[in-house]
Amino acid sequence: MQLMEKGEGKNETAIMEFILLGFGDLPELQTLLVLIFLVIYIATMAGNILIVALVVADQHLHTPMYFFLGNLSCLETCYSSTVLPRLLASLLTGDRTISVPGCITQFHFFGSLATTECSLLAAMSYDRYLAICKPLHYGTLMNVQLCLQLAAGSWISGFLICTIFTCVTSQLIFCGPNEIDHFFCDFTSLIQLSCSDASQITPLIYIFSFLDAVCPFLLTLASYICIIATILGIPSTTGRQKAFSTCSSHLIVVALFYGTIMIVYMLPKSGTWRVLNKVFSVCYTVLTPLANPLIYSLRNREVKEALRNT
Repeated sequence: MQLMEKGEGKNETAIMEFILLGFGDLPELQTLLVLIFLVIYIATMAGNILIVALVVADQHLHTPMYFFLGNLSCLETCYSSTVLPRLLASLLTGDRTISVPGCITQFHFFGSLATTECSLLAAMSYDRYLAICKPLHYGTLMNVQLCLQLAAGSWISGFLICTIFTCVTSQLIFCGPNEIDHFFCDFTSLIQLSCSDASQITPLIYIFSFLDAVCPFLLTLASYICIIATILGIPSTTGRQKAFSTCSSHLIVVALFYGTIMIVYMLPKSGTWRVLNKVFSVCYTVLTPLANPLIYSLRNREVKEALRNT
């Protein structure tokens, strides 16, 4: 422990670790929670790795849509691994402590991957926009070079923005309390526990939130407004159903991901709302990576056909 200065010359003891309270003291539910999260983690890893393997192995899936789906599935395997292994270890051993550098590292990778997912979902919505709204020019516009640029841009921007954010966060001083009422380290919790002046960080929060979440969401929303307008303009019912089926899986994933994130960050963080906050956090951190391969495999004829062939 070391002494650090805070505020008006007041000495505070810098804490070296946090306590993740998780789901509280529920010993009677511990075994059940371990089994549930273990099954979810195994299923998530298996499902997403299978999607990646199918996209790589099957020539029929070497298209822009499945290229982005492969990137998304690869991201989901990493995304789940930033939260679930630590959560399972905590439930199994009862050790809820995590070092301050470890907490910031978890936040860095979680935030980077979440930001990348926002950008990838926007890229996938743009791909669907071109396929439905500009079908005659789709092959020319959505070429290999553009696919690579969109995917690389999503990964690079996600990690670059969050790396800057992490560097700022690592300069914060934590001097107690050290309890995080959550099952993983997120930025809101770190700011609340910091003894440093957060007024200089607040503008960065708004700027980076706009860049890494709001902009991709607005692009996704604009794409789907154009897509829905085009689909409604198709005269035949069969044509509308066929066009909608090409983007329905992606639309479900977008609604699930952004819907739960919005609820989490719009809900109050006190009282009984805190429990709901955790429940919806489980949805976008744990259940969404599990749902993606299920949605794309169960609702997609080409994926099911590739699985049968393999």
